[in-house]
Amino acid sequence: MGHTDLVIVSNRGPLSFNKDDDGNLAASRGAGGLVSCLGPAVAGAGATWVAGAISEEDREAAAQGVVEAEGFRLRSLVIEPDDYRQFYDVVANSTLWFLHHNLFDLPRRPRIDRRWREAWSTFADVNRQFAEAVAEEAPDGGVVLVHDYQLCLVGTTLAKIRPDLRTAHFNHTPFCEPTALRMLPDEAATEIMEGLAGNGACGFHAKRWARAFQSCCEATLGSVPPTFVAPAAIDTDDLAQVAGSDESKEELAKLDEQIGDRHFIVRIDRIELSKNILRGFLAFEELLRTRPEWRERVIFGAFVYPSRDSIPDYMAYRSEVESMVERINNTWATPSWTPVLAYMEDFFPRSVAAHRRYDVLLVNPIRDGLNLVAKEGPTLNERDGVLVLSRESGVWDEMGDGAVGVNPFDITGTADALAQALSMGRGERAERASRLRAISEGRSPQDWLEDQLDAARPPSN
Repeated sequence: MGHTDLVIVSNRGPLSFNKDDDGNLAASRGAGGLVSCLGPAVAGAGATWVAGAISEEDREAAAQGVVEAEGFRLRSLVIEPDDYRQFYDVVANSTLWFLHHNLFDLPRRPRIDRRWREAWSTFADVNRQFAEAVAEEAPDGGVVLVHDYQLCLVGTTLAKIRPDLRTAHFNHTPFCEPTALRMLPDEAATEIMEGLAGNGACGFHAKRWARAFQSCCEATLGSVPPTFVAPAAIDTDDLAQVAGSDESKEELAKLDEQIGDRHFIVRIDRIELSKNILRGFLAFEELLRTRPEWRERVIFGAFVYPSRDSIPDYMAYRSEVESMVERINNTWATPSWTPVLAYMEDFFPRSVAAHRRYDVLLVNPIRDGLNLVAKEGPTLNERDGVLVLSRESGVWDEMGDGAVGVNPFDITGTADALAQALSMGRGERAERASRLRAISEGRSPQDWLEDQLDAARPPSN
């Protein structure tokens, strides 16, 4: 199916650029959840993707104009580095991300001062630049899908300069409640809600985020735009291809050798504040402390990798993660057993191997827009592994029926859930695993794209 009338806009694009051995610019498929979910549905279909030029290589590619590679047609937007830092680090990552995930340490943050207001002005300007780039690329009467919270103001400008376009904005994070929105200056909160309402429809991964958005609209604007709920879907063919690769098979063999006949608890995450990595380790340690029968019989595999290292809070959190791994191993290890195996770099073939091998998959975010790991695991797992899942994740709406649910703040409750999962009988494990696989494989990337297109193209009267 062709999508030549479609423009997708996001901060990070579907292609990444590097120099080959001869110093020539080479394009490859980019990383990230959006590309993995939406890419298979639009690659080779003629859609245009507008995204920021983030690296030096991206900027060099942007000078060539529209680049076509890996089935994608990419228009890269060059933003001045300091402007991008204000847009991405100060406002998007350090303010809006914290707002939507309930991460603020309220006695100290947010700090809305003159510098923040200057950064907000830049944030608005960068959103305007994205809107203008989309306006230049979109065909007459085209469809525009704007993705994620960083581009929450695009809708306002786009509606003014290209009223012929049909648009939908999709938010990949949770959405805050009106009480939290009031932490922002009134004018900023209003700009956000007007920007989102400027689109033809606004989409979310879960009903609870849509309801929170609607409440914020009612409180701020006095009206609610069309909304829709469409959870993203995994690309099962791509996962199977990675699982069958020599790299992933080699990683699986290494894990088999390290784990032996022990049980294997796995988590796969960015080292990101909302992912709740520290409480996951503390729950595992409580399991060892209160249930000595599991000592030397279980290994916790932490496949975690750095994220947003330019932000001090994230640098500190990474240090805490590393220190906690070291402390738990120093406390509980024996000459023949290391309780925590930590892999601190992003290597997808290894993560896929861990998915295949786990007995328990721990997904315990404080708050998550969706969580693709909770869908990838049941699809790849070969041992009827049990999913221990936070009820605060967006994916809980879909996968909760087959998972063992936890309150992510409750360390003792999470330790109990891990014990329940490790001790679960074979029949119940198989039944739950089958249910989870059916749910995770019940939707495709094409289904997710069609949901967005249907929302952006409302039926004619």
